[in-house]
Amino acid sequence: MDLSSTLCLLLIFLITYMLVLSRWRSRGKNLPPGPTPLPFIGNMHQVNINDLIKSLVGFSEKYGPIYTFYLGSRPTVVLCGFQILKEALIDHAEEFSGRGEFPAVQMYSKGNGIVYGTGERWRQLRRFAITTLKNFGMGKRSLEERVKEEAQYLIAEFRKTEGSPFDPTFGFSSAGSNIICSLVFGDRFDYRDKEFLTLLHLINDSWHLMSSTWGQLLFVFPKIMQYIPGPHKQIYRNYVKLGAFVAKRLRMNKETLDPNNPRDFIDCFLIKIEQERKNPDTHFNYETMLKTTVNIFFAGTETVGSTLRYGFRILLRHPEVEERVHEEIDQVIGRDRSACMDDRSKMPYTEAVIYEIQRFADIVPMSVPHTVTRDIKFRGYDLPEGLNIMPLICTSQYDATKFKNPKSFDPTHFLDKNGVFKKNEAFMAFSAGKRICIGEGLAQMELFIFFTTILQNFNLKPLMDPKDIDITPESSGLGNIPRPYKMCLIPRI
Repeated sequence: MDLSSTLCLLLIFLITYMLVLSRWRSRGKNLPPGPTPLPFIGNMHQVNINDLIKSLVGFSEKYGPIYTFYLGSRPTVVLCGFQILKEALIDHAEEFSGRGEFPAVQMYSKGNGIVYGTGERWRQLRRFAITTLKNFGMGKRSLEERVKEEAQYLIAEFRKTEGSPFDPTFGFSSAGSNIICSLVFGDRFDYRDKEFLTLLHLINDSWHLMSSTWGQLLFVFPKIMQYIPGPHKQIYRNYVKLGAFVAKRLRMNKETLDPNNPRDFIDCFLIKIEQERKNPDTHFNYETMLKTTVNIFFAGTETVGSTLRYGFRILLRHPEVEERVHEEIDQVIGRDRSACMDDRSKMPYTEAVIYEIQRFADIVPMSVPHTVTRDIKFRGYDLPEGLNIMPLICTSQYDATKFKNPKSFDPTHFLDKNGVFKKNEAFMAFSAGKRICIGEGLAQMELFIFFTTILQNFNLKPLMDPKDIDITPESSGLGNIPRPYKMCLIPRI
């Protein structure tokens, strides 16, 4: 190729670039400033795809708490820090309540269900799910008894290790999942049930893949990545398998349904579908039931399991914290009865540790993307309806104006000067506003009872010097994935 041809191609590229850039900027005439994008790839050449969160947080140091970032060709407004997240998600909750693009899951859900849905369908499904789960005990003493019972199953399973090194991943996931199973499917599974373990593996595998480099590429370039082979393809296949299991449970419930005696969430949804059968505008049908059930099953299994897995790795790194929790358990609960939620108010240090684990582990650092539901003037900028919003929840969890030592694990972040537990408004482990997780209360109950019951019965024994244990995540994308590890549980005498 001669010099003139090369210059001609370069000129065409530059003209194309300026036209595309002009079109982008005219679309959002008064969007927040941000790094200059390139055609097609946006700003992705300026980030570390292996640690997208860190790169996005870094941009806020130059452009401030609100800036525009291009995920490929998609303009996205990024929000950083407690104050602006509060203004958007809480003070303007309705305007920021839309669900943004999340290709890894939307390939399966297609905008259906309570996590990835939007608009009136999402509102009705969310309202129904909250009411139904409350009727089956969520947040009530009846469910607390189920959690306490499951904690004993977990202890019995851990005793089988006889103090030998083991990976606690599926024990933690099984316990959390069984509580959701009892609400959604009406029963629990044995920890050795092969089908149950397969489902847990599918969920665990999908969570890892979403947070991997392949998952990040799918998030940024969905139209391209759907044609490229790679591990990211497994996410969709995993969801199809989860959906097949849920579909089987739906059929089982339908065949044995007694409308006057609903047994679980699925029964209630089947009854609601029948009630709405003659309504042409209903949002209650087989597809919404399937996708909503998969949403609840996945979220209820992975978040609690990951938090416990990360939390006990942190305790292996900090034996002085474990020792103080043991002392509080012995003083308040003792060894002869099970922990209950009434104990929590008498155990400020233990509660502070559990909250600090959730803050530090920061299991879902970027939340799931939002969209603007209607045109809004926000902090002097014009945000149009449908604009993608990325609320970096991690920047609230690690906000230095709200936590004195945010990069370190420090339970005193949730204790006042007298050692009394105190909440912190920057704590957003379950997101905030209209999209806050509907299972927050249940998750906090599970974490407290599972955590205290395990430490009531066992001492933790690491397999290396605690100072050498790395408590940074293995990978950070949609989720912060704790590093794999083994530990020993030594029965307390």
